[in-house]
Formats: sequence, structure tokens, C-alpha cells
Amino acid sequence: MERDDGRERAGGDAGLEGLSLPSRIVVAAGVAVVGLVAAVHLGMMFLHVAPPNTVSKQYAAAIDDYVYPEYEQNWKFFAPNPLQQNVAVQARAELRGPDGRTTVTPWTDLSAQDGAAILHNPLPSHTRQNELRRAWDFYANTHDAREQPNGLRGRLSEQYIRRIVASRLGPARDGRPVERVQVRSVTTAIAPPPWSDEKADTKPVYRVLGWWPVTTADFAEVSTR
Repeated sequence: MERDDGRERAGGDAGLEGLSLPSRIVVAAGVAVVGLVAAVHLGMMFLHVAPPNTVSKQYAAAIDDYVYPEYEQNWKFFAPNPLQQNVAVQARAELRGPDGRTTVTPWTDLSAQDGAAILHNPLPSHTRQNELRRAWDFYANTHDAREQPNGLRGRLSEQYIRRIVASRLGPARDGRPVERVQVRSVTTAIAPPPWSDEKADTKPVYRVLGWWPVTTADFAEVSTR
């Protein structure tokens, strides 16, 4: 009995040696896969944050595809004064009826639609999380207070957000084609907590852009879905 107990204890402490050959192969393969994934991740992040070099320049596209948007560094979250505003992007459309008359739809809160799609969703779409927000940031950073582009990418940002809005609103409403779209942002300051002495004006601030004509090219993505 004592020798049997000794053999049981020895078998229980054998670790990998106590496994069958197929089990050892599975464990070894799992360790190799985890090690490879960890090495790739650390390598990609190192090349992303390291100063520009030959390797990072040669594989810049692959590195960016891996890092964005999951591992993007956004220092606003850690800054001494983090972002304290809610920014909503809204849009409306101008429709043309059979008689040639035009009507304007009410404003549609596209940011609220994205928020509703994300809420309580354990695996939300990255498109819903980032596409509209990043498109608006792209536009705002490439235009001045008079909505004039301040760089070469300004016109590109206009086309980008116009096509996103067109895809969200659709090529027609109630059987009437969409002729033009208009975009605005609604920025609302987040009220400070009750224990804070800080004051904030929570009145919404609107930034209304001009009307943009839309073409069939703006709805190309919609028509292929």
C-alpha cells in the first residue's frame, strides 16, 4: 500500500512527463503559438513607438494596420486635463420630389446611432466605435473657423465625411432621391461633479457646415452592400 501511494504521488508530481505523447505535442504547440504571438506583438509595438528606422519605414503600412485602432495611444485619456466634452455629429438631407420641389429632412444624430449600436454589445464593431468620430476629428483638424481647408488633406477630409454621411442617410428617403447633405457637430461640456468648485457652461455649441452636393460615387459603397 505504501509503495502504491508513492507511485501515485510520483505520478501526480510528474508534470509534463506524466502526459501522453499527443498531450505533450499539444502543450508544446500551444506554448509556441503564445510565444510567437507575444513576440510579434512586442515587435510591432516596439517598431511603432521607436524612432523612425529602416525597418519601421519599410513595413510602416503593416505596422499601422496592426496598431490602429486597437492599440492606438491616445494621450487625452492620461493628460492632466482630459477631454471634458461630448461631441455629437448630426446630418440631414435635401430631397427632390417628382415635381422638382425640395424638402429638408430633420437632423439625424449619427453619433447617437453609433452609441446605441455599441451599448450592451460585448463585441462592438470598430466601425461604429471609430469611423464617424475619427472622420470628424480629421475634418476639424484640417479646417479653420471659416470652414476653409488649411492643408492638402482638407478636401480629402470633406469627401471622407460626406461619403460616410451619405452611406448612413441612404441614396433616397420616401422614394425621393437625396440631392445634398449637411453636417453639424453639437459640442456639450460635461458638468463638473457636485464636490468640485469648477464651473462649466453646459449649453450646446453648434458647428454647422454648408450643404454638400452628393453624386452616385458617394453612394457606391451603399449600392454594393
